[in-house]
Amino acid sequence: MGTGIDLSILHLVLGASPLVQGVMLILLGASLLSWTVIFSKLRLVRRASRNAEQFEKTFWSSTDLSALYARIAKAQRQHGDNGLEAIFEAGFREFARLRKEENIAAVTIMEGVQRGMRIALNRENEALDLHLPFLATVGSTSPYIGLFGTVWGIMNSFRALGGAKQATLGMVAPGIAEALIATAIGLFAAIPAVIGYNRFISDVDRLSARYQAFTDEFFNILQRQVHK
Repeated sequence: MGTGIDLSILHLVLGASPLVQGVMLILLGASLLSWTVIFSKLRLVRRASRNAEQFEKTFWSSTDLSALYARIAKAQRQHGDNGLEAIFEAGFREFARLRKEENIAAVTIMEGVQRGMRIALNRENEALDLHLPFLATVGSTSPYIGLFGTVWGIMNSFRALGGAKQATLGMVAPGIAEALIATAIGLFAAIPAVIGYNRFISDVDRLSARYQAFTDEFFNILQRQVHK
């Protein structure tokens, strides 16, 4: 009666060397964190796109920017604002504050408005870019970390084989199989991270361009008002 070799994934993982097990744990942890970032970023981008569309409709249908600002500022105190609302609020706040001052040139007012909106725009772009470098890091390094575990496992298998009097497939198959699992886990961690990174980079660039376009348009509107 022959004896079979247990090549189940659980048995191979539990029977792997401590270093290979450590590599697997690192990759599984990176995969879990990357999926957390992916789902979090997916909700953020969808919410930002929806809020931008809603605010643009409200902004372009409004006839009184002061009333819109009062409403946005009140909502900001209660819930906080982001996206186009934050850019609008920062720009109009500076516009209203500087316009109340006496003997101030129009160019000075607009410089303050531009500075306030630029700070708000940079803050929104930073929020959109948050954690994207982590996805890029996981996507680029995970295959190499998995490959390191694979090389180490195969090296141990052949080292054990070198001390045997008779080489058989059964002696090296488990070691090679457990080593290849490290590569598989590395790819499992890397592929979603790369796909998510490329998807979110495109979405973030599109939102950033939308924010920049609104900033330029709103600046031109305020520039016309300051000369009235």
